[in-house]
Amino acid sequence: MENDQKAGIPMGQYSRAKLSRRALLKQSAGGLLGAGLFAGGGLSWANLSLVGETPSKFQLAPFTVDITVPLGHPLCGGWIKPAEVIDDPLQGVGVILLGADKPIVLMALDWCELNNEANRLWREAVAKAVGTDTEHVAVQCVHPHNAPLADVATEKILQERFQQQQGLDLAFFDGLVEKVAATTGNAPKNLRPVTHVGTGKAEVKQVASNRRIIGEDGKIRMWRGSAMKDPKAQEEPEGLIDPSLRTVSFWNGDEPLAAMSYYATHPMSYYGDGRVTPDFAGLARMKRQQDLPGVHQMYFNGCGGNVAPGKYNDGSKERRALLRDRIYDAMVEAWNSTVKHPLQSISWKRRPIFLDPRREPLFLEENNRKLLQEASLKEGKLDGSVGHSAMRLAWLERSKRPIDLTCLDLGSAQILHLPGEPFVEYQLFAQEQKPEGFVCVAGYGDGGPGYIPVAKSYSEGGYEAEAVAYTGPGSEEILKQGIVELLSQ
Repeated sequence: MENDQKAGIPMGQYSRAKLSRRALLKQSAGGLLGAGLFAGGGLSWANLSLVGETPSKFQLAPFTVDITVPLGHPLCGGWIKPAEVIDDPLQGVGVILLGADKPIVLMALDWCELNNEANRLWREAVAKAVGTDTEHVAVQCVHPHNAPLADVATEKILQERFQQQQGLDLAFFDGLVEKVAATTGNAPKNLRPVTHVGTGKAEVKQVASNRRIIGEDGKIRMWRGSAMKDPKAQEEPEGLIDPSLRTVSFWNGDEPLAAMSYYATHPMSYYGDGRVTPDFAGLARMKRQQDLPGVHQMYFNGCGGNVAPGKYNDGSKERRALLRDRIYDAMVEAWNSTVKHPLQSISWKRRPIFLDPRREPLFLEENNRKLLQEASLKEGKLDGSVGHSAMRLAWLERSKRPIDLTCLDLGSAQILHLPGEPFVEYQLFAQEQKPEGFVCVAGYGDGGPGYIPVAKSYSEGGYEAEAVAYTGPGSEEILKQGIVELLSQ
């Protein structure tokens, strides 16, 4: 149980272990690697856990890489104003874990989406650099909109048909993937022993609200986006959300090493102005990092497909800081309520699935190929609907291969990684499978499937189910079955 005092020690505060450089070199493989042994080929990720005079069964290496786009680069797939100003850097933040059958990589990107081939190429490059397989790499997006939406397959389709790219500079992407691989390949220099896992949670007050307000006829009565100026939308109840932010932390004795926080909502205060930012969720993580410079902070967006701050956000510039601080306050409270548990095992579980294909005319391959063939540039620019057709075709090709659901099992906590933009019902369902446990869910993995509603949402109508859910109602059963299998193993 997450607050069982017998399971560990509540950590409202911590005292940092004071290690001399010499002692640190003895206990951590990082010092040995810094001396050049890794570069010389004498070590590999597979045997790092055996290095040093004080071997540790479990080890962690944090890393951060700048993934900010250059000025002029498209944002949100090219459907909004491109980058004109960098208000805040975009970061890829991750950890590499040793102690399971193979090295495990978790990474959170301050990007809107990483879809289809783009997701595969990113994970493959990281896996090669770390010496693991692609299935042991989970890359999730935080989903701010003043940030890139990367879909390599879509861009190749548009390039072939129109000699234009819409949402991603492919040369920039290729170079960035190489940069990320180099960063993860050098991460062993920061390798540290892990002895404990911490779990803590707190309620996030007045941020999330359900976007879909259903009328008595079972249809969408009101749709509430990320920013709403209509008082009627703000007066509606919050609706179905997960109010809790959960934090999983890694410790070396009394020294905290990393904290990973999970919360479900669309993370946009306002966007479309060309000002690049990770928005309020990413800014909350950065503020927390300033508090604890020695504790590697990560933030993962949960199943936020039908959840957004519209009830509490009117889109004014002041609201960004307010929403940031509400997330930040929950991070602090979750940290102060953390209970430490001895780390006894790390396991990685994988469940490949094929999601239910969409069968309506809008989503059929032949119709989208015809639309692309008949479309033409308007004043030298691509029409938005053309981009959507290319994205649907990219997913149809991607859907021929299984998509991975994965779970990091730390004994005292389980962390699920899901694709697309899943509805919050999937997160609540996962937690119901272990009511006495500590289950965290990260959505926004491979974004190729688009929104993943629950089955009843298709008959209710609304933006998510009608336009940008590339899988059908049968996906609910498939996805839930995969979740059950991962959490029951």
